[in-house]
Amino acid sequence: MKRQKRDRLDRAFSNGFQAGVGGRSKENCPYSTLEPKSQWLGGWREGVDGRLSGAFNK
Repeated sequence: MKRQKRDRLDRAFSNGFQAGVGGRSKENCPYSTLEPKSQWLGGWREGVDGRLSGAFNK
C-alpha cells in the first residue's frame, strides 16, 4: 500500500511547532496565505509554550 502524504496544513502546523521549540522567531513564517500561516503560527505558539514550560530542552 502506498503511504499518503500528510495534509499540507498538518505539515505547516508541525513545521511551526518545530520552529517554536527551536526558539525561532514567528517572523520566520514561510507562508503568506491565511490558512497555512495560521496553522504554522498555532504550531509555533504551542512549541514556544512547551519550551518555556520546560517540556523541551534544546
